[in-house]
Amino acid sequence: MIDFNKSNGLIPAVIQDSETLQVLMLGYMNEEALQKTVKEGKVTFYSRSKQRLWTKGEESGNFLEVISIKNDCDNDTLLIQVIPEGPTCHTGSNTCWGDDKSTNFGVLSTLEQTITNRWENEDNSSYVASLKVAGTHKIAQKVGEEAVEVVIEALRSDGTLFLEENADLLFHFLVLLKAKGFQLNDVLTVLKSRMK
Repeated sequence: MIDFNKSNGLIPAVIQDSETLQVLMLGYMNEEALQKTVKEGKVTFYSRSKQRLWTKGEESGNFLEVISIKNDCDNDTLLIQVIPEGPTCHTGSNTCWGDDKSTNFGVLSTLEQTITNRWENEDNSSYVASLKVAGTHKIAQKVGEEAVEVVIEALRSDGTLFLEENADLLFHFLVLLKAKGFQLNDVLTVLKSRMK
């Protein structure tokens, strides 16, 4: 249960995109704003400057549709995951920190960016660049070879080799996506469309 008494009746609410996991904004809620948010499914704050309840999007139409609400461990801060209906910031930016809308998959996004950099720089010492020179046919062949090696290791008892072959497969899969002009997020979009 949220403790509104800790900070004079207002608690911070961190707003996060439920899909990209980007932090979109920070606002403050009193108990009435939280109740309205839960009841209507759209994020409502208490505006400290206007001294009233304020539903995000009431003027712009860029509402924040609530997906989940979680208390922190001290019960004095909320994490609200949302689906934003348009830009979140009044400046027109996706976030109040000026970030573009992008999905981040942690190490996979970093690896994908590294592959892109090496693909575009065409450094002859780069394995990625050598795959680019070899062409899509060779890259696809490597994905097939790595997939077979994953299957072989799946039938054995060495977990370390199994994980290493999966890493090789995933790496070559990302290179193949790059060669075909796609990104990991494109594949995930297809997977999401199949979730019914």
